[in-house]
Amino acid sequence: MELQENQYVYIQSYKHDGSLHRTWAMGYVLEANEKRIVAVTNRTLVSESDGRKWVTREPAICFFYPDKWYNVICMIRKTGIHYYCNLASPSIYDGEAIKNIDYDLDVKVSPTGKTMLLDEDEYEQHAREMAYSKALDRAIHKGLDRLMVDIRLRNSPFEHHEINALYERYLACMELEKKQ
Repeated sequence: MELQENQYVYIQSYKHDGSLHRTWAMGYVLEANEKRIVAVTNRTLVSESDGRKWVTREPAICFFYPDKWYNVICMIRKTGIHYYCNLASPSIYDGEAIKNIDYDLDVKVSPTGKTMLLDEDEYEQHAREMAYSKALDRAIHKGLDRLMVDIRLRNSPFEHHEINALYERYLACMELEKKQ
């Protein structure tokens, strides 16, 4: 089954050992093609592997790629667009959910473009515990390098105009949905 635009989708993130890491109950699909899936979460229920549940505070435009070792969550806040990038396996849609494997390393990007690499200790610990191969480690770090280049060059999705346009499109879709 192919993912369609203007439908809701379940999002699942796993760990390397196959255990469920985090799920998002609902993402609204704005774009679904061979290059990427763009889904919006807004006041969405998130379930953590430890049983905690919480609801997202702000709208976020999420980018999932079938050929990149990262995904990007663009949070729309009063202070501007904040980017949270997860180093993860390429994402797939299998008819049930958008799925990927989270590899711990994260990069935060502020609205001004300042970047911060997070969770290096968690990555090292899980690499040992779950026996990440050298090839996997290389793929993840190559993904990190590519991500940092995309951030520096403000390639999609690190360009505020694109995010604002997608958010406006989402709001228009929600208005239409209300009227139906």
